[in-house]
Amino acid sequence: MTTLSQPQAGDATATKGGARVAVQRFGTFLSGMIMPNIAAFIAWGLITALFIKTGWLAGLGILVPAIGGFPSDDGTANIGLVGAMLTYLLPLLIANTGGRMVYNTRGGVVAVIATMGVIVGSSIPMFIGAMIMGPLAAYIMKQVDKLWAGKIKPGFEMLVDNFSAGILGTILAIAGFYLVAPIISALSNALEAAVNWLIALGLLPLASILVEPGKVLFLNNAINHGVFTPLGAQQVQETGKSVLFLIEANPGPGLGILLAFAIFGVGLAKSSAPGAIIIQFFGGIHEIYFPYVLMKPLTIIGAILGGMTGVFINVLFHTGLRAPASPGSIFAILFETAPDSYVGVALSVVGAATVSFLVTAVILRASRKRDLAAENAGDLSAAIAATEANKGKASSVLGHLQADGLANEAAAVADLTTRDPESAELVERSQEAQSIEAVHNIVFACDAGMGSSAMGASVLRNKIKKAGITDVTVVNKAISNLVGDEDLVITHQDLTARARQQSPSAEHVSVDNFMSSPKYDEIVGLLQRQHETEKA
Repeated sequence: MTTLSQPQAGDATATKGGARVAVQRFGTFLSGMIMPNIAAFIAWGLITALFIKTGWLAGLGILVPAIGGFPSDDGTANIGLVGAMLTYLLPLLIANTGGRMVYNTRGGVVAVIATMGVIVGSSIPMFIGAMIMGPLAAYIMKQVDKLWAGKIKPGFEMLVDNFSAGILGTILAIAGFYLVAPIISALSNALEAAVNWLIALGLLPLASILVEPGKVLFLNNAINHGVFTPLGAQQVQETGKSVLFLIEANPGPGLGILLAFAIFGVGLAKSSAPGAIIIQFFGGIHEIYFPYVLMKPLTIIGAILGGMTGVFINVLFHTGLRAPASPGSIFAILFETAPDSYVGVALSVVGAATVSFLVTAVILRASRKRDLAAENAGDLSAAIAATEANKGKASSVLGHLQADGLANEAAAVADLTTRDPESAELVERSQEAQSIEAVHNIVFACDAGMGSSAMGASVLRNKIKKAGITDVTVVNKAISNLVGDEDLVITHQDLTARARQQSPSAEHVSVDNFMSSPKYDEIVGLLQRQHETEKA
């Protein structure tokens, strides 16, 4: 089967790409423990917003202390849902997810047992403890099982499995209580103190210097859910809201960049930006603007300054959200905004978008003549080539490789034509069929498998449907969920290396923009030829 994308890279590029892939994999693992449980965070945020003593219902004169967790009028203490969910439910869900990622259901069970010891051994929410103890406990269980794998006498497997997990869970829970909980508590307190120190000195906006470039390198989920969500949840318990939920989730910087491209961009970037604005700002899929920044790396300055502006305004107005806003839609952000923070949050979005727009507009205007010249010359790949040069990484482009394959095939057919035209036609049809055989399962893969990949899958699915092809399925998944039975995997060019490691037997296609890649038309063309060949 003809390989659709086989990138070539030098040693230095491979090393650099390998380091980035390693960071992405670690970040994905962290966010992978949080993202499947976002619904639980939202539920907790709703219950908190409604039922705490200063919540929305309290403003209407309705107090429910049994749920809110504050004392009743007669002085009766109430545990409530708010505190119990924050202390037990959310950390245990994270631990279970982390354990299952390492060692399936068995790892999840042991992870929960071990994390319970960490929770009880501390007086603060153990989100970080769950993210450490959960996967660690599952890994230890996995190694312990290897010790007697294949050595247990028939009939004793269930006995050994259950007791080994129970005994190990007991040991790890006790160790978590006495050893891990104090360490994690000290670490959490240190991180919280560092954040408070930055806020007190007005330096929290400097976090955007790291956050915005990290987002464009597809570390956005790791940053938001792996770092800010655990610390933010701890702040919510103390103050009822947290500004940390707004550092990465603010849609303002991305909105400003897309607006600038819509007005001052050229070619495909200009025409596609208005649609991207709707998806990014209202849908909350921030990944949609990353390719625009990668096409013009200098525009990251606009994202950074816009992000800093938004954080500065939020710090100035003492605003915050009650729970993570995921996805980072303006609707989700306003829904989770604390009652006293609407003005500040709205201004932070507008301010971030304004600064990002102005800076990006200047950058685009400065290079507009050069970009128009490249566009008029028909060199639509110039921006992608420049991006690759800046990133030190070659992009795997299906069109180039397909052209190479067809050129080689044409040479062989031409040689054969001089001797036997009928045989040449048969060879050509055979080679074409071989190059596209067995492409019936196409998977769009991204970091979380929910946002950008879902959009790309929808676009290609519609194109395939219009082409009258019915025997090809197009779905979206997280890269970590690829199982190796995919025929064709489509990823953003920054994520292809990870996808290839996860599913090495599949064909891989890299795109720079999930919404409007020309590679989709080429894939549809391949599928049409495949369909015609199968019918013949």
